[in-house]
Amino acid sequence: MDINGIPAREELKCKQHDCGDKNDLGDMFALLQIDVDVESTSAAGVDMICSKNVLRKQRNWEKRLAAKKMKRKEEKLRRKLNQTGDKDTVQHSKRVIKAITRERLAEARVSGPRLCVDLSMADCMSHKELSRLAGQIRRLYGSNRKALSPFHLYLTEFPQDSLLYSECLRMNDGFQEYKMEMTEQSWLDLFPVENVVYLTPDAEEALKTVNDETVYILGGLVDESIQKKITYSRALESGVRMARLPIEEYMVRRPNAKNFHSKILAINQVFEILLVYRETGSWEQALPVGVASGKGYMLATEAAAEVKP
Repeated sequence: MDINGIPAREELKCKQHDCGDKNDLGDMFALLQIDVDVESTSAAGVDMICSKNVLRKQRNWEKRLAAKKMKRKEEKLRRKLNQTGDKDTVQHSKRVIKAITRERLAEARVSGPRLCVDLSMADCMSHKELSRLAGQIRRLYGSNRKALSPFHLYLTEFPQDSLLYSECLRMNDGFQEYKMEMTEQSWLDLFPVENVVYLTPDAEEALKTVNDETVYILGGLVDESIQKKITYSRALESGVRMARLPIEEYMVRRPNAKNFHSKILAINQVFEILLVYRETGSWEQALPVGVASGKGYMLATEAAAEVKP
């Protein structure tokens, strides 16, 4: 027993108890500190993840916004091009032009007028004449692609093992991708006879208008020997309505040294006339596009103006 009357053993126990309490408190503070540290670290991790999500959403939003702006820009260019018809005044990319062209050709496939090149006379032509015909087909297709109101085109009786098909492949880049129908079938098997007009320069009836319900047939023929009435005979034996371009109604012969006058046109020249007429509704504007001055014809209105004093 010590001097205060407390046994030494009891005092020792008290000291040990106090020390234990202090140790327990220390451990508790240490655990709390660990929890705080862990919580801080977790919060930082969450903030980092949230920041990444926000950035990703921001980038996606910016992409969508840019896509919408591009779409609006293309639509504006398309409307402007349709309204003005002047490609030189509109600055736009090749990608936009191709997109507009695809849209127009797709629309023509569904609701546009149809034009067919009858290639049943290919066997009557020489290799040179077939090569010229392949070039005319290329120019015809090129004009259709540029048109504000294109036709839906057909090449009929056109087998892939023919010499003409080989010439088209040789002379026309990307010919197999042309947006037109190419078939071995005859146009007689594809279209009702009552809907067809065969365009031939030897027909008695003049073509008065171009409408979306009629199928226009062009005879695919290059004849350097100038055999007469081949396309006329083809149309006559088919029993369909025939028509010629109204050259006689709107044009007169132009005097020239060789006294040469011809109404025989290449298929691409006839097609240019049909395109311009469909866009303008005027034969006086359309005919000079295909009937070059070298054919020996001029508009009657121009001839009348020349003789005025």
